[in-house]
Amino acid sequence: MQLQPLTDIEPLSVGEATFRRLRADIVEGRLRPGERLLLDRLKVDYAAGLSTLREILQRLASEHLVVAEGQRGFAVAPASEADLRDLGALRLLLEARALEQSIAQGDLDWEARVVGAHHKLSAIEKRLLAGETGLTAPWIAYDRAFHEALISACGSPALMDVHVSVFDRFVRYHMLAESFRGPPVIADHKELVTAALGRDVATARALLERHVEAGIAHVLASGRIGGPRGR
Repeated sequence: MQLQPLTDIEPLSVGEATFRRLRADIVEGRLRPGERLLLDRLKVDYAAGLSTLREILQRLASEHLVVAEGQRGFAVAPASEADLRDLGALRLLLEARALEQSIAQGDLDWEARVVGAHHKLSAIEKRLLAGETGLTAPWIAYDRAFHEALISACGSPALMDVHVSVFDRFVRYHMLAESFRGPPVIADHKELVTAALGRDVATARALLERHVEAGIAHVLASGRIGGPRGR
């Protein structure tokens, strides 16, 4: 299940647009871990009907971004070190396998996707490094697009679909950390491109593992994994 892409070819239905907006608000940290998702409030905030919102919350619960609280309704999924580490391990399992397959099978079109995605991501990261604010959503979109491009030749749509869901749950923790990792993450992405295009599987896998582990350490060092907070 993907967040809204950078461009949409066809107009979205009201329900799908609301789903993507609510999902993005959770992934990007505007709705905080543990925050109650009251239907009456969501109806106003998202201009959607109650039945539509219930269906959306059930979809988000299936992705473990929302938890059902019995008769109390729904809440944003909590955040914890254990969950972060679990998601990091799962992301590595999926992404490393898909990256290996893409390096083995990728053609010139795959190489062009990787280079193009990295170019866009690099431009955003340079602006973040320069101190620009308000770039959270573009950074999420371009970072995801870059990692998707790297694994896009793996030949398994099912693997990529699961990876997107896990990736976004992992990214949510970076949004909660509320800080950009800076030059190290920029260097990681550049080195990943070099290794992938050089068809160096061993180096690419090692770089990916370092990249994910460093991300986990950065989030934990921020001390910002906590409970609900008002919007």
